[in-house]
Amino acid sequence: MAMVQVSGLRKSFGALEVVKGVSIDIRDGEFLILVGPSGCGKSTLLRMIAGLEDISGGRIEIAGRVVNALSPKERNIAMVFQNYALYPQMTVAQNMGFSLEISGMKKAEIEKKVADASEILGLNPLLQRKPSQLSGGQRQRVAMGRAIVRDPDVFLFDEPLSNLDAKLRVQMRAEIKALHQRLGSTIVYVTHDQVEAMTMADRIVVLRAGRVEQIGTPLELYDHPENMFVAGFLGSPSMNFLRGTIEGGSLLLSGGERLVLPSVPRNAGGELVVGIRPQGFAIGTQNGAKATVKVVEPTGADTHVLADIGGTEITCVVNDRVDFAAGQEIRLSISAAQVHFFDPVSEERID
Repeated sequence: MAMVQVSGLRKSFGALEVVKGVSIDIRDGEFLILVGPSGCGKSTLLRMIAGLEDISGGRIEIAGRVVNALSPKERNIAMVFQNYALYPQMTVAQNMGFSLEISGMKKAEIEKKVADASEILGLNPLLQRKPSQLSGGQRQRVAMGRAIVRDPDVFLFDEPLSNLDAKLRVQMRAEIKALHQRLGSTIVYVTHDQVEAMTMADRIVVLRAGRVEQIGTPLELYDHPENMFVAGFLGSPSMNFLRGTIEGGSLLLSGGERLVLPSVPRNAGGELVVGIRPQGFAIGTQNGAKATVKVVEPTGADTHVLADIGGTEITCVVNDRVDFAAGQEIRLSISAAQVHFFDPVSEERID
C-alpha cells in the first residue's frame, strides 16, 4: 500500500494539451476512481502514473518517491487492462506467475504467491486452463491475479469491465470491491461508467477536458455537485435542468408555466438554472405545472416518463406502473426537498 501524489500534472501531444495541471492526493489504501466522458484525459493520466506515458510537466510521487523518471517496473505498480493482455499459450497459473519468473524469483515462492492469489479470486479449479477456455469474467480475474502476485504498492485499473456484458459487470464490480476490502490496497481505477464510480469508489475524481471538476465521495458529488457538469454526469438517469426566473417561490418557465420550489437560495434573483433529479418529480393530472408526455419506458422496478415542460425535455422516474400515452397532458410538481441551483452563465452552483 502507498500514497500517490499527483501535482500539477500536464501532458501534451504536440500543440494539443490533454491533461492540464491535474493535482490529486490519493490516500494510502484508498479506492479512487477517475471518471469522465471519452477524451477527458483519464486514461492518459493513469498511464502517466504507471510510467507508460511521458509527462510534459508536474510531479508524481508513489510511496514518498518522485517517480517521474522511473520506468514502470521501478515504480512497483501493477496495471490491469480492459483487454486482459493474457498470454494465450500459457495456463492460468503460468500467466499469473510469469512476471515473477522473469524477475528471477524461486519456483517455490512463485507457486506460493500464485496459490494465495488464486485462493482469493476463486481460480483454483482453473489453474491448468488456457485463456481460450475461460469466460470474460474468469479472464479478468486472472488479470487481477497476475497483478496481486506482484504485491505492488498501487493497483491501476484501466476500464477493466468495459468488455463484459451488463450482468457480469455487476458481478465483477462486487468482486473488485471485495478484493479491495480484503487487501486494503491503494487502487486507482478509470471508467467512463458513472454507475461503476458511484458503487465502487471511496472517492471520485470527475474530469472534463483534461481538468479536475470536482473530487469527493460518491454521495458528496451526488448531493452537492459544484457545477452543472458534475450534476449532470453523476446519477442515472441524469439530472434535469430547467431554465427560468424565480418569482414568489416558484420557477417561471418559458411559456408561462410555474413550478413551485421547496426552497430558494436567499441571493437568487433573475434567471437561473434549477437542477432536479428524475426521482424528484411527482406526476399527477390535477395540480402542478403542465407538461406533455413524449415517451413512457417501463423498466419493471419503476417507470421512466419523458416529458416536455415549457419547451424543455425532462425525465421523471416513478415507482408506480403508469398508463400514460404519448401526447397526454400531465401535471408535475417537485416531491423531493433537495433542488440544485446553478448560474446560467458560469454553470457554478448557487447556495
